[in-house]
Amino acid sequence: MINLIFILASFILQTTLFRALDFGGITPNLIIIYTASFGFIKGDKAGLISGFFCGLLYDIFFGAHLGFYALIFMYIGFLIGKLHEIFYSQNLAIPISFITLADFVYGMVCYVLLFMFRNKFDIGYYMMNIIIPEVVYTALIAILYYPLILKINNKIDDREQRSAKKFV
Repeated sequence: MINLIFILASFILQTTLFRALDFGGITPNLIIIYTASFGFIKGDKAGLISGFFCGLLYDIFFGAHLGFYALIFMYIGFLIGKLHEIFYSQNLAIPISFITLADFVYGMVCYVLLFMFRNKFDIGYYMMNIIIPEVVYTALIAILYYPLILKINNKIDDREQRSAKKFV
């Protein structure tokens, strides 16, 4: 339930508040932040599922084809979730790096599949005016948003462990 609230809150904040706080038409991608964060905190299956629902929500409101963004976000959540067992989620630098990388990969995949195949080959323009500014803005917001996601997930995990101990 809390994950649904996070997904909806991320989407609403991204499409309302951060549209008003854009820099040159660039807004941070809170959906990527949540998908990568949740996958990194909980693992690949949780990242895949959250990525699917984040992407599906994005598809419904902004996508030309249903399932395009859902597939991209699923892959991002799954791949970042694979790093759950390797890296420690409490360290802030590692998840922020992966969130930044995920947003860069998202931008490149969108460029290749949405623009390059339509013979729009100006990658320099796209890179300097869309991908890099969005990656930087997303990374700056992730520095504030990831600890919030981590703290709430840790509290939920602690509560679940305490309630599980009561039944044992």
